[in-house]
Amino acid sequence: MTRPFRLVDVFGTDPYTGNPLAVVADAEGLTTEDMQRIAGWLNFSETTFLLPPTDPAADYCVRIFTMAHELPFAGHPTLGSAHAWLEAGGVAKADGTIVQQCGVGLVAIRSEGGRLAFAAPPLLRSGPPSEAEIAEVAAILRIERDAIVDAAWVDNGPGWIAVMLRSAAAVLAIEPARHHPGRVDIGVVGAHAPDGDAAFELRAIFSDAHGGLIEDPVTGSLNASVGQWLFASGRVQGGYVAAQGTRLGRTGRIHVSQDGDGQVWVGGVTRTLVAGQGGG
Repeated sequence: MTRPFRLVDVFGTDPYTGNPLAVVADAEGLTTEDMQRIAGWLNFSETTFLLPPTDPAADYCVRIFTMAHELPFAGHPTLGSAHAWLEAGGVAKADGTIVQQCGVGLVAIRSEGGRLAFAAPPLLRSGPPSEAEIAEVAAILRIERDAIVDAAWVDNGPGWIAVMLRSAAAVLAIEPARHHPGRVDIGVVGAHAPDGDAAFELRAIFSDAHGGLIEDPVTGSLNASVGQWLFASGRVQGGYVAAQGTRLGRTGRIHVSQDGDGQVWVGGVTRTLVAGQGGG
């Protein structure tokens, strides 16, 4: 049986500069094992599978897989899946707002300024990490403990712990370890000089299925939770643009804003670069 698929570039400034996502539509009949095998074979950071919703308030349901496991939520797969669903003729039940069903529940997605943006879901874990946890992150990043000026749990599904360094340059200078025995999801953030096109630089370091450490090109879930942290701590107001993927040769740009109700929105450009039918 063949199924339609799309390869979508998310958050890039131009084609092939963001984070790629494979979206498999009409995924009914695939088992969890099938989906995991497909995601592992494709070897993308995430692959999504579109299904009919089971919640009547949702427009569609998505399951999100890394090469190693399923995620309850992830940011660039949310925007890329919504883009693919719209491109395939999807029409939202609520005018102007798409409602996605996924592992964390319902996630709202809207169009703003020619970009799609998702409403950041509530954090599953927040608050300060222990000193032992911060020291472990410093060791993985191969930096001194005093290079970390602040840290917080910012887990909205993948399990992020975020650390703030003194500058964007310090973030870009990191040469993290290549392996770690335990699973980690680390976000690193530092401020750019005020005259640039981005206010912050982010990097995302996470574990693969074999204990290797991988850097993600552009990470919507991390930007969502870091945005919630930055707004809550008073470091930013209104909105800002973050850069990610610089060390990987990407030019990811993530637009983060907070509305009058305190909801944080995370947006970026989405483009279909390849579309076709696959199966076997």
